[in-house]
Amino acid sequence: MIQTIAFYLFAFLVIVSGVFTIASRNPVHSVLWLILAFFNGAGLMVLVGAEFIAMLLVIVYVGAVAVLFLFVVMMLDIDFAELRAGFMKNFPLGIAIALVLFAELFLGVGAYQVGGLALGTPDGTAATAPGVSNIAAIGALLYGRYLFLFETAGIILLVAMIGAIVLTHRERKDTKPQNVAKQNARRPQDATVNMRPEVGKGVEL
Repeated sequence: MIQTIAFYLFAFLVIVSGVFTIASRNPVHSVLWLILAFFNGAGLMVLVGAEFIAMLLVIVYVGAVAVLFLFVVMMLDIDFAELRAGFMKNFPLGIAIALVLFAELFLGVGAYQVGGLALGTPDGTAATAPGVSNIAAIGALLYGRYLFLFETAGIILLVAMIGAIVLTHRERKDTKPQNVAKQNARRPQDATVNMRPEVGKGVEL
Protein backbone atom coordinates (compact mmCIF):
# COMPACT_ATOMS: atom_id res chain seq x y z
CA MET A 1 0.00 0.00 0.00
CA ILE A 2 2.76 2.45 0.95
CA GLN A 3 4.58 1.65 -2.30
CA THR A 4 1.55 2.58 -4.40
CA ILE A 5 1.03 5.83 -2.50
CA ALA A 6 4.71 6.76 -2.86
CA PHE A 7 4.66 5.94 -6.60
CA TYR A 8 1.64 8.12 -7.33
CA LEU A 9 3.01 10.96 -5.19
CA PHE A 10 6.42 10.94 -6.88
CA ALA A 11 4.93 10.57 -10.37
CA PHE A 12 2.44 13.39 -9.81
CA LEU A 13 5.14 15.77 -8.55
CA VAL A 14 7.44 14.86 -11.45
CA ILE A 15 4.70 15.83 -13.92
CA VAL A 16 3.80 19.02 -12.06
CA SER A 17 7.47 20.04 -11.77
CA GLY A 18 8.00 19.38 -15.47
CA VAL A 19 5.01 21.54 -16.40
CA PHE A 20 6.23 24.42 -14.22
CA THR A 21 9.75 24.02 -15.63
CA ILE A 22 8.36 24.77 -19.09
CA ALA A 23 5.77 27.35 -18.01
CA SER A 24 7.97 29.49 -15.73
CA ARG A 25 8.94 32.81 -17.29
CA ASN A 26 11.88 33.30 -14.94
CA PRO A 27 14.84 31.05 -15.92
CA VAL A 28 15.99 30.71 -12.31
CA HIS A 29 12.55 29.48 -11.21
CA SER A 30 12.53 27.10 -14.17
CA VAL A 31 15.84 25.56 -13.06
CA LEU A 32 14.57 25.17 -9.49
CA TRP A 33 11.44 23.35 -10.72
CA LEU A 34 13.72 21.11 -12.81
CA ILE A 35 15.74 20.24 -9.70
CA LEU A 36 12.50 19.29 -7.94
CA ALA A 37 11.60 17.05 -10.89
CA PHE A 38 15.00 15.32 -10.65
CA PHE A 39 14.55 14.66 -6.93
CA ASN A 40 11.15 13.08 -7.50
CA GLY A 41 12.54 11.04 -10.39
CA ALA A 42 15.20 9.75 -8.02
CA GLY A 43 12.40 8.73 -5.65
CA LEU A 44 10.80 6.69 -8.44
CA MET A 45 14.13 4.96 -9.09
CA VAL A 46 14.41 4.06 -5.40
CA LEU A 47 10.96 2.49 -5.50
CA VAL A 48 11.90 0.10 -8.31
CA GLY A 49 15.12 -0.91 -6.53
CA ALA A 50 17.55 1.06 -8.74
CA GLU A 51 19.29 2.93 -5.96
CA PHE A 52 22.38 3.57 -8.08
CA ILE A 53 20.33 5.37 -10.77
CA ALA A 54 18.65 7.42 -8.01
CA MET A 55 22.07 8.41 -6.69
CA LEU A 56 23.16 9.42 -10.20
CA LEU A 57 20.06 11.57 -10.63
CA VAL A 58 20.78 13.45 -7.44
CA ILE A 59 24.56 13.75 -7.74
CA VAL A 60 25.12 14.09 -11.49
CA TYR A 61 21.96 15.73 -12.77
CA VAL A 62 21.32 18.05 -9.86
CA GLY A 63 25.02 18.92 -9.85
CA ALA A 64 24.84 19.61 -13.58
CA VAL A 65 21.75 21.75 -13.00
CA ALA A 66 23.77 23.80 -10.50
CA VAL A 67 26.32 24.43 -13.27
CA LEU A 68 23.46 25.30 -15.61
CA PHE A 69 22.25 27.77 -12.99
CA LEU A 70 25.66 29.45 -13.06
CA PHE A 71 25.57 29.59 -16.85
CA VAL A 72 22.14 31.25 -16.73
CA VAL A 73 23.42 33.84 -14.27
CA MET A 74 26.49 34.57 -16.43
CA MET A 75 24.81 34.57 -19.83
CA LEU A 76 21.49 36.31 -19.17
CA ASP A 77 20.68 39.78 -17.91
CA ILE A 78 18.80 38.93 -14.74
CA ASP A 79 17.46 41.64 -12.45
CA PHE A 80 18.59 40.39 -9.03
CA ALA A 81 16.86 43.28 -7.26
CA GLU A 82 13.55 42.03 -8.62
CA LEU A 83 14.39 38.48 -7.55
CA ARG A 84 15.20 39.61 -4.01
CA ALA A 85 12.00 41.66 -3.89
CA GLY A 86 9.93 38.56 -4.68
CA PHE A 87 11.69 36.38 -2.09
CA MET A 88 9.25 37.01 0.73
CA LYS A 89 6.30 36.60 -1.63
CA ASN A 90 7.47 33.10 -2.63
CA PHE A 91 8.72 32.16 0.86
CA PRO A 92 5.54 30.26 1.89
CA LEU A 93 5.64 28.28 -1.37
CA GLY A 94 9.28 27.39 -0.70
CA ILE A 95 8.44 26.18 2.81
CA ALA A 96 5.55 24.08 1.45
CA ILE A 97 7.81 22.46 -1.17
CA ALA A 98 10.45 21.75 1.50
CA LEU A 99 7.86 20.05 3.70
CA VAL A 100 6.67 17.96 0.75
CA LEU A 101 10.26 16.88 0.03
CA PHE A 102 10.77 15.84 3.66
CA ALA A 103 7.50 13.88 3.58
CA GLU A 104 8.58 12.19 0.33
CA LEU A 105 11.93 11.30 1.89
CA PHE A 106 10.36 9.47 4.83
CA LEU A 107 7.73 7.88 2.59
CA GLY A 108 10.34 6.72 0.10
CA VAL A 109 12.53 5.21 2.83
CA GLY A 110 9.54 3.34 4.22
CA ALA A 111 8.53 2.07 0.78
CA TYR A 112 12.11 0.97 0.01
CA GLN A 113 12.29 -1.02 3.25
CA VAL A 114 9.09 -2.84 2.31
CA GLY A 115 10.58 -3.92 -1.04
CA GLY A 116 10.67 -2.94 -4.70
CA LEU A 117 7.59 -2.60 -6.87
CA ALA A 118 6.56 -5.66 -8.88
CA LEU A 119 6.60 -4.24 -12.42
CA GLY A 120 6.11 -7.50 -14.29
CA THR A 121 7.24 -11.10 -14.64
CA PRO A 122 10.99 -11.19 -15.38
CA ASP A 123 12.23 -13.81 -17.83
CA GLY A 124 15.67 -14.04 -16.19
CA THR A 125 17.71 -12.98 -19.24
CA ALA A 126 18.90 -9.72 -17.64
CA ALA A 127 19.37 -11.12 -14.14
CA THR A 128 22.70 -10.61 -12.42
CA ALA A 129 24.67 -13.30 -10.68
CA PRO A 130 23.59 -14.19 -7.14
CA GLY A 131 25.19 -12.01 -4.52
CA VAL A 132 26.08 -9.19 -6.96
CA SER A 133 24.65 -5.77 -6.08
CA ASN A 134 23.23 -3.27 -8.57
CA ILE A 135 26.30 -1.05 -8.27
CA ALA A 136 28.69 -3.92 -8.97
CA ALA A 137 26.62 -5.07 -11.97
CA ILE A 138 26.46 -1.55 -13.45
CA GLY A 139 30.19 -1.10 -12.85
CA ALA A 140 30.93 -4.34 -14.71
CA LEU A 141 28.86 -3.14 -17.68
CA LEU A 142 30.31 0.38 -17.75
CA TYR A 143 33.95 -0.73 -17.49
CA GLY A 144 33.47 -3.86 -19.56
CA ARG A 145 30.99 -3.97 -22.43
CA TYR A 146 30.42 -0.18 -22.64
CA LEU A 147 33.93 1.03 -21.77
CA PHE A 148 34.57 2.94 -25.01
CA LEU A 149 31.14 4.60 -24.92
CA PHE A 150 31.73 5.58 -21.31
CA GLU A 151 35.13 7.09 -22.14
CA THR A 152 33.64 8.91 -25.16
CA ALA A 153 30.97 10.48 -22.96
CA GLY A 154 33.68 11.66 -20.56
CA ILE A 155 35.65 13.27 -23.41
CA ILE A 156 32.51 15.04 -24.69
CA LEU A 157 31.80 16.43 -21.21
CA LEU A 158 35.43 17.57 -20.89
CA VAL A 159 35.25 19.40 -24.24
CA ALA A 160 31.94 21.02 -23.20
CA MET A 161 33.47 22.20 -19.92
CA ILE A 162 36.53 23.70 -21.66
CA GLY A 163 34.28 25.40 -24.23
CA ALA A 164 32.13 26.92 -21.48
CA ILE A 165 35.23 28.24 -19.69
CA VAL A 166 36.57 29.77 -22.91
CA LEU A 167 33.22 31.40 -23.74
CA THR A 168 32.76 32.94 -20.30
CA HIS A 169 36.39 33.96 -19.68
CA ARG A 170 36.95 37.71 -19.50
CA GLU A 171 40.33 39.42 -19.27
CA ARG A 172 40.65 42.33 -16.87
CA LYS A 173 42.33 45.43 -18.28
CA ASP A 174 43.07 47.06 -14.91
CA THR A 175 45.56 44.40 -13.76
CA LYS A 176 49.05 43.49 -14.95
CA PRO A 177 49.46 40.12 -16.70
CA GLN A 178 50.90 37.34 -14.58
CA ASN A 179 54.45 36.29 -15.45
CA VAL A 180 54.62 32.67 -14.32
CA ALA A 181 58.22 32.16 -15.50
CA LYS A 182 59.42 35.16 -13.49
CA GLN A 183 57.62 33.91 -10.39
CA ASN A 184 59.12 30.44 -10.70
CA ALA A 185 62.63 31.87 -11.21
CA ARG A 186 62.49 34.00 -8.05
CA ARG A 187 64.89 32.89 -5.33
CA PRO A 188 63.86 32.65 -1.66
CA GLN A 189 66.54 35.17 -0.62
CA ASP A 190 65.07 37.72 -3.04
CA ALA A 191 61.52 37.24 -1.84
CA THR A 192 61.93 38.47 1.75
CA VAL A 193 64.42 40.70 3.51
CA ASN A 194 65.24 40.42 7.22
CA MET A 195 65.72 44.01 8.43
CA ARG A 196 66.92 43.03 11.96
CA PRO A 197 65.66 46.20 13.70
CA GLU A 198 67.28 47.23 16.96
CA VAL A 199 65.28 47.48 20.14
CA GLY A 200 63.54 50.84 20.39
CA LYS A 201 64.55 51.96 16.89
CA GLY A 202 61.36 50.87 15.14
CA VAL A 203 61.08 49.34 11.70
CA GLU A 204 62.48 50.91 8.51
CA LEU A 205 59.84 51.05 5.77
